[in-house]
Order: sequence, then C-alpha cells, then structure tokens
Amino acid sequence: MLHAGEKGRGEGAPVSTVPVLSTSFHTTPGAIGFSANDLQQDAPHFYTRWSNPTLEVLETRLAALDGGEAALSFASGMAAIAALFLDRLSAGDHLVLANVCYAGVAELAHDILPAKGISVTTVDASDPAAVEAALRPETKLVHIETPSNPILRVADVEAIARIAHAVGAELSVDATIATPLGLRPLALGADYVVHSLTKYICGHGDALGGAVIGKADDIARLRRGALIHFGGALSPFSAFLILRGLETLDARMRVHEANARRLSTWLEAHPKVSRVLWPGLASHPQHALAARQMTNFSGLVSFSLKEGSPAAAAPLAEELKVISYAVSLGKTKSLIFYIPSDDIVRSSFHLEGRAAADYRAVAGEGVFRFSVGIEAADDLIADLDTALS
Repeated sequence: MLHAGEKGRGEGAPVSTVPVLSTSFHTTPGAIGFSANDLQQDAPHFYTRWSNPTLEVLETRLAALDGGEAALSFASGMAAIAALFLDRLSAGDHLVLANVCYAGVAELAHDILPAKGISVTTVDASDPAAVEAALRPETKLVHIETPSNPILRVADVEAIARIAHAVGAELSVDATIATPLGLRPLALGADYVVHSLTKYICGHGDALGGAVIGKADDIARLRRGALIHFGGALSPFSAFLILRGLETLDARMRVHEANARRLSTWLEAHPKVSRVLWPGLASHPQHALAARQMTNFSGLVSFSLKEGSPAAAAPLAEELKVISYAVSLGKTKSLIFYIPSDDIVRSSFHLEGRAAADYRAVAGEGVFRFSVGIEAADDLIADLDTALS
C-alpha cells in the first residue's frame, strides 16, 4: 500500500508519488510500434491512454495487494468490468452471472451483452450447485460478486473456481466491498479480481477508478485490446488521489469493520428493525463461509424496517445530521441510501419467480444500504437513533 512501485530514493527524490500529467512521452525511433497490436510488456511509456508512470505505480501496488502478476487500471469500475467482459466474450459465448450484483453490471449483462450475441444466465452465486447447473459447453466466463451489493450474499470463491475450471471457463470476482484486505480471490483460484477503486481503495469519494488484476499475459492482452481501443483510461490525477487513499486502506478498514460491528449489533436490537445483513454477524446466512474466507468483514451493512421502509426513507434522510443520505459506499464519511426491492428486482436484476421471492425473503420491501464510515461509532448510533425515532 505504501512502497510497492517506488522508483528510487536518491537524494532529492520526492517521498510522495508525484502525478505525471503528461499525455505524451519522449521516445526514439523504433522504441515502440505505432500500433497497439505491436505493444510489448516491457515497452516504454508512449501515450497515457496506453500507460503512464503514475498509473504504473498504482497498478504495481494493486497487483501486490491482490497477489496477482499484474494489474490494469481503468476510468471506473464499470469500465474495468465492461472491458473484461468484452475481452473474454464474443458472439455465441455464454456468461454465468451472480443474480445479485452491482446494478450497473447487471444492466450491462441483461441489456447490452445479448444484443452482441452473448447469452447470459443469472444464478444465486451463494449456491455453488446453482452455478454448476447453469454451465454450458459454450460458457466462457463466470462472474460473481462477494459480498454482493446490496444484500451482502457471500459466494464460495474456491468452490466456484473449481466448478468453472472443470468446464474450461474462467472466474472473475468483484471484491470491491471486501477489498484486498478482506478477500484475495486469486489465492482461492479465481482468474481475475475486479475492484471499483472509487470505493474503499480510494476511500475519500473524490475520484473514479477501476482495476482488473490477474496473470501478466491476460492483463497485457487487456491493455492492448480493451483499454487502448475502448479508451477507458484512468486519469493520472485520479490515480494520484487513489494512491493517496490506498496508503491508509489498512487503517481505515480496521475502523470501518469495527464501526460496522457496533452499528449492526445495535441495529439488530432496535425495535423498529426487522433484519440486519452484515457478513460479520452470526445471523448472516453465510457467516460461516465469510469467517473462513474473509479476513475483514468490511463496512457495508444493510437493514430493513418492520414497517414502512419506503415511507421512512424521506424523513430519515431529513433527520440525519452525521450520516449523509447519498449513493455509493466505501467513503470515510457514512452514507445511507434506500433501495426498494420492487425497483431493483424489476429494472436491474430482472429477477422472476423463485429468484425474486428469495431476494424479497431477505430484503423485504427494501433495504437501507448503510456504508458505515470512520466517524465515532457513538455519534453514528446517536444519529440513527434520533432519525429512526
């Protein structure tokens, strides 16, 4: 988090990473081909859409954190996942996707990929047998998110990796909520790990970014193809801000987790709360798996009210003084946002029948997604108590 990718400590060298904002770099004839198809892994920096010294430091640190051979940064988490999907999937291929995941990913899979001739099957990824049953001979990729957004389902990465590899498919894991300090999917057999750097890794809510981490050859292919030709390059200044946040990730995640433990325990005992979802709670449906697989349960908590969750959102937002009613997660400051079940089941997840019933059995009318920040836990409890009252 602090030292990987440092370029030198000679006298006068800056201690902090300096953002290199240039879009072009000096070169010599023949040092690099003009076509991205000729790009070699050891090529010098040429054009910032291809690579950049500041991005190189960030990518080196991310690869080190996740135990991967290489990492590639993108302008957002969605840019990273879209690049990975479109690199690995072509017309006639099949994707198996967790049926509860980041809404943008679900919408990409349901609304865009089929138009490109890519078939998609969604499954409850907390059930490895359901994943196995969804596989086909043409399945090329399985993509899961653990814990999942917003009801924090936990998937068994090691089991699903074995299942996918048995039919020649690859496994990608979105570990944004867990962070590399809570979960290392590559060590459990995944082929790719994806992060929205916008969330905990940046941590300050002031920069968008995404990354894919994996084997060096796979990442080099992604760079030559999806990054350069789709153009979703991360701004060097955003990379600088993310690097600044990365330096305190370990310290922040310890506070996020401790605060989430306090708040989820308090919410479970609150008379107006019907259910609390946090992987660190013994009441979580996959707590035993989470305890075996995760080393930090992170700071995202979801809860439902016994009565009137949709109607409670507006007055709760108005009463909160410390917690902000806002989207996103993983910031130093606490955020809360109400996600109605009917809306997300219909518009993003396209859940029907048993899958829709399973979601509502957990989420009820909807969940308040609570990204617990690093404020004093007593202040957060007092703020929520006043608002809920």
